[in-house]
Amino acid sequence: MPCPAFSSPGVVSHIMSIYLDTSVIVAYYCPEALSLRVQDLLREHAKPALSLLTELEFTSAVAKKVRMKELGSVDGNRILAKFISHVDAGFFRIIPVENHHWQLARGWIGLFTTPLRTLDALHLAIASSEELQLVTTDKSLFQAAGMLDLGARLLV
Repeated sequence: MPCPAFSSPGVVSHIMSIYLDTSVIVAYYCPEALSLRVQDLLREHAKPALSLLTELEFTSAVAKKVRMKELGSVDGNRILAKFISHVDAGFFRIIPVENHHWQLARGWIGLFTTPLRTLDALHLAIASSEELQLVTTDKSLFQAAGMLDLGARLLV
């Protein structure tokens, strides 16, 4: 059963492919202030990309919401199952994290000129290597992308 928020075959989507960081995935699957904006974004783009890192971070984010009692465990399991069903159904292009991504991320952090955190640098490296526009709700990550002259979009 297709996810209604994803663009359908008859809908013209944007040419530039996008890479979704974990903050965007969390806002899509968990009720948040930006959830409707993310749904609109996903209607505009066919098969957005994310990485295996995003899958792991998303699971961690949902687990944290359950531990902090923002979600019940039943809801947490339902959200994770829905996400995995969308991954398995091919709604996303899944990018494996490869050695060259780690090297690029390390190089950017080693410039000492950006506020990049470890996993944010890795998300940027994956998006950049695949020539994808990074989409995030994280202002610090968006700022770092700009400092590195990388294509990024901030959802606010």
